[in-house]
Amino acid sequence: MTDASELVASRPFEKKVAKKRKPASADRGALASETVTPKSLPGSQTLIRGLDVLEAVASGATNLAALAEALDLNRSTTHRLAATLVGRRYLSFAPRVGYALGPKLLELGFQAHTQLSLARVARDHIEALAATTGDTVHLGVLDGRRALYLDKISGSRRVEISSRVGERQPLRSTGLGKALIMDETETRWRELYEYENSEGKPYEVSLNVWLHRMHDYVRAGCALDLEENEDRIRCVAAPVRDTSDAIVGAVSVSSAAQYMSDARMQDLAEEVRTTARMISVDLGWRIDSETILQRATAKPR
Repeated sequence: MTDASELVASRPFEKKVAKKRKPASADRGALASETVTPKSLPGSQTLIRGLDVLEAVASGATNLAALAEALDLNRSTTHRLAATLVGRRYLSFAPRVGYALGPKLLELGFQAHTQLSLARVARDHIEALAATTGDTVHLGVLDGRRALYLDKISGSRRVEISSRVGERQPLRSTGLGKALIMDETETRWRELYEYENSEGKPYEVSLNVWLHRMHDYVRAGCALDLEENEDRIRCVAAPVRDTSDAIVGAVSVSSAAQYMSDARMQDLAEEVRTTARMISVDLGWRIDSETILQRATAKPR
């Protein structure tokens, strides 16, 4: 099988221009100094406890005893909170089954999804990409140390891609995840790789090979999943940028390996990059040809 570097080497697109950006931690520190924490707001404790109940149920606590233990509250207080949430349809309750997330959360989830500017802007573009390629297309964002699926358009091929909107996936083994972290330093890449090692999930690509591929992906402006995350599934992904030139999402095309030969992945790379660029432009991203050339030829950081 052709190596990842060979698949992307013939299609250089962009690499992040070396420029100084204020560390995200510095921004968070500045915000923290100006923001009032929720616990300091009058009357917020009950609200926080109610949210804790929802998160506990989402994590698998279904009965009163499990909820009380998870929240470190007595049963009376826990029951009162849960009953209120059931009454407002944020939770549901069935005898001998217990508590579950309620229909109100589903309604709000769909509403939040439609309000997400990235998802709205990208929808027509990813639908067109799925129609053109016949393959499944995902739109995702970085969510901590995971890639989160914001949208999914199923392809016309008889291939089942076992993914769903709202699902979180690893970064190092998915094309989408790699595209989302292209702007990170090699130090950060190492940290993310080792973090997933600590979770105990087997991964056949060594750190050195993975880092080498990441540098190739950055130069090419697209990332590949060569059956690393799921057996017999391959993927091509590219980052989406906003008006500040920051990566705010990624687009990927996934299909069974039988439809994703090395040659086809090379062809798909340009289609995926084009779609990602169109979404980026709609988000306000602008870049000149000189910057693109600088990214494609920049030395590894």
